[in-house]
Amino acid sequence: MNGANILKLLASLGVVLAAGGIGSLTTTMAIPTWYQGLKKPAFNPPDWLFGPAWSILYLLMAVAAFLVWRQGLSAPGVKLALLVFLIQLALNALWSILFFGMRSPLAGLVDIVALWLTILATVVLFFRVSVPAGTLLLPYLAWVSFAAVLNAAILRLNP
Repeated sequence: MNGANILKLLASLGVVLAAGGIGSLTTTMAIPTWYQGLKKPAFNPPDWLFGPAWSILYLLMAVAAFLVWRQGLSAPGVKLALLVFLIQLALNALWSILFFGMRSPLAGLVDIVALWLTILATVVLFFRVSVPAGTLLLPYLAWVSFAAVLNAAILRLNP
């Protein structure tokens, strides 16, 4: 891998991990207090699972973005794919702020629906540029699908 690609990979990792870090700031403060007091559905995973799951997903997202970016910004579809990727990344960080920081499952649900749609668009756009990049985002789409159902169930159980 040449120097330019190494920098693109490191930048991709940095941007994605920064978004994850922003989200985790509000999440970690709310889990032992507010979140513990919520009624949750039977299919709610144990709290310890979320950290490793998100770590893997953020790594896959960063590698996927790198695979698209390394095609070059002048390559067909790359700029749009990366723009939509950045939008979904912002919605990802915003969900934690809304759900945990503002303690609003309703606002979180509205955001996660927009996030899911934007992830789906990102997957489609990434597949057009790089099949491996699109494939790397499929676990993320699946996890956010589950998270949306969980968010809706928490909202229903905690009116």
